[in-house]
Amino acid sequence: MNARSSGKIQVGIVGVGNWGRYGHIPVLRLLPNYEIVAVASRREEYGKQLAKEFGIPHVFREPADLIGNPKVELVVILPPAPQHAALVRGAIAAGKDVYCEWPLTTTVADTEDLLDRAEKAGVRHAVGLQRRMGPSARYLRDLLAEGYVGQIRSVRMHVSMNYFQAHRPRDLAWTVPAENFSHILSIYGGHFMDMLFHVVGSPQTVSAVVVNQFPTITITDNGETFPNTTPDQVLVIGTLANGGVFTFQIEGGKRNNSGLQIDITGMKGDLKISNPLSFANPEDNKIEGSQGDNEPLNILPTPDKYQGLAGSKLDASVLDLAHLYAAFAKGGDNGSYDPPSFTDAVRLHRLIDLISKAASAGDRQTVTHW
Repeated sequence: MNARSSGKIQVGIVGVGNWGRYGHIPVLRLLPNYEIVAVASRREEYGKQLAKEFGIPHVFREPADLIGNPKVELVVILPPAPQHAALVRGAIAAGKDVYCEWPLTTTVADTEDLLDRAEKAGVRHAVGLQRRMGPSARYLRDLLAEGYVGQIRSVRMHVSMNYFQAHRPRDLAWTVPAENFSHILSIYGGHFMDMLFHVVGSPQTVSAVVVNQFPTITITDNGETFPNTTPDQVLVIGTLANGGVFTFQIEGGKRNNSGLQIDITGMKGDLKISNPLSFANPEDNKIEGSQGDNEPLNILPTPDKYQGLAGSKLDASVLDLAHLYAAFAKGGDNGSYDPPSFTDAVRLHRLIDLISKAASAGDRQTVTHW
């Protein structure tokens, strides 16, 4: 990239909504390897206001103009999933490195196509599966690799959130149509399953229950209602390639006591990972563990070596993203600090489709692609 000669990667951001403003812009301004040189927004006045606020020199209304600008070397694509495929294809065709939010696309075929195009063009690519990049996730991965619990016998993960209720604001209306692949299993399920299997090892088989308990969705801004054909409750049971078993439950619209909990049982000990929130977390996940028999769990603080970023007041959820960008700038290390790529997106999208297939068929499916 030409940006290497200037010492910074020149970034153009397409679609700066809530997550872009809350996450991407603060992160890119925090990291010394990056400089935001352009934004593209269909809302022209908003784009100009954003550029003025953060000192971004170039503002575009059309994404194609940003992608074609010679100053932009990394295109960051943040609109809703249905817009991703066309924008990523445009960036690849222009020879630009590209970061795209998860879900990468709405279909496996499109996701596979983007990976093929990126590989043939020789551009670098990353997908926004930042959960695996957080300090606690990387520490947990190393704890398991070093044998803290011994051979894994079982893994149980429960994820819940207040989002994806029967009533949603207008800015989440795009999550309603099933063809947008923007429901609880694809978005939250994708993020947390990617982290889980990156940490504990690959899944081997899956059985699933995928249900819809909110048959109608109401848009709170105007009272408009839509039939709901997407899941809001998912339970997956399966086996791991390393011999363990796992369960994964995700539920949307949970009014109280939501968050994250993972329990890992091994031959030598146990680990518990928890967080009172599943997104916008002020603090990183808490890890507790114990070895031996009938011992209390003790807090295992994440060592400082897993932090590695300049001090900031950013939430833990945002710092996960910062670690993804830091790893991308570094180029990865063939280990736990590799940024997730389009290859990971293909693998995960296939798994989500397989879970849906297992639920529809009522049988056990074998994971052959991981």
